[in-house]
Amino acid sequence: MLALTFANALNAQNDNFNSGGPFNQACVKADSLDATFNTAVSQMEYALQCAGEAPARGSKAGKVFPRTIGTDGKLVKVGPLDWCSGFFAGSLWQVYDFTKDPMWRQKAEQWTWAVEEAKSYRGTHDLGFMIGNSFGKGYELTGDTALLNVLIEASRTLISRFSPQVGCIRSWDFNRDRWKFPVIIDNMMNLEMLFRATQLTGDSTFWHVAVTHANTTMKNHFRQNASSWHVVDYDPQTGRVRERCTFQGHADDSYWSRGQSWGLYGFTMSYRFTRDEAYLRHARRIADFLLSLPNMPSDGIPYWDMKMPEVEHAKPSQPNASVPRDASSAAIMASALYELAAYVDAATSERYRATADHILGSLSTRYRAPQGTNYGFLLLHSTGHLPGNSEIDVPLNYADYYYLEALMRQRRWSQALR
Repeated sequence: MLALTFANALNAQNDNFNSGGPFNQACVKADSLDATFNTAVSQMEYALQCAGEAPARGSKAGKVFPRTIGTDGKLVKVGPLDWCSGFFAGSLWQVYDFTKDPMWRQKAEQWTWAVEEAKSYRGTHDLGFMIGNSFGKGYELTGDTALLNVLIEASRTLISRFSPQVGCIRSWDFNRDRWKFPVIIDNMMNLEMLFRATQLTGDSTFWHVAVTHANTTMKNHFRQNASSWHVVDYDPQTGRVRERCTFQGHADDSYWSRGQSWGLYGFTMSYRFTRDEAYLRHARRIADFLLSLPNMPSDGIPYWDMKMPEVEHAKPSQPNASVPRDASSAAIMASALYELAAYVDAATSERYRATADHILGSLSTRYRAPQGTNYGFLLLHSTGHLPGNSEIDVPLNYADYYYLEALMRQRRWSQALR
């Protein structure tokens, strides 16, 4: 019954997307969860100071969106066509959702409109991250139809990369000498924008693309133990799988941590919209795989890859300190587990929530940046692309986004359990 309460709130978010719905109406209580979120709010205030002013609406944004901290200790900013451009605005919207303070809405709107030019960019599959998490989040909380129009245009742009022969949205356009039609597990995350686009327009084209992509991914992207490959390359003419490999993980057969979290989140979210039991069963298999990893560090924060020689036989209580962790993977996993807990039996729900609570506790106590430091980023110790020697043991804006989302979901569970 308690899980059903939270599930109803999630359903209400979708049914009342233009008005926020009950899922977004949180009664503020002075408890430990609010204290944690208030600490995050204070750090986000500092992040705004470090980021500077958002570009004027309608202007070219340039490199203005905080993404990480470079090896020189300086703030790294990216432009609106970077896959991470929408997370900063999305985090501001989540702060507004928590505080209901008009100042945060104003800031969120300013930084959201700075991403607008990405809506027609056909060179990426990441429009769900870029537009869905900025314009989509804003429309969810305000009902502003101007934000909705951008979301729909971005959805049309995204499905231009869909191949009926393959049954997927193409991920990348580089490495053409090796890959013909590469699809990465991350791409599951962009389906949320398409599901919402159908809900908001009645056009089933978006829904059909999303479901077809999810079905093809479920068929071809996962091993028998429910772990996922990072990249599956297809023959664009026949749809046949050409290669299964990694780009950001340790090895083709390893468990790149963020990829496992993307899969868990993506199929849980897909069940939310479709109520397809196959997606729920698959999400549960992924969750149970992650929760059963014998070398998961005892604080619940995974190594950047969970199947590499240095950590494959590590004990949870004696983690290998020389191998970078990935707080972003942990935040994504925690957020997904809170949602998945709403769709399962009571005992399983409690287990998933307890795991998510443990992860968030670790992130909030051992991985959080001190107030007024690190340019306002919330979490430390994430790993972006270790094989590329890029963004290793640094803050990342998407780690912060999913951390805030997980905190809000934890808070709503707490209210449902009272």
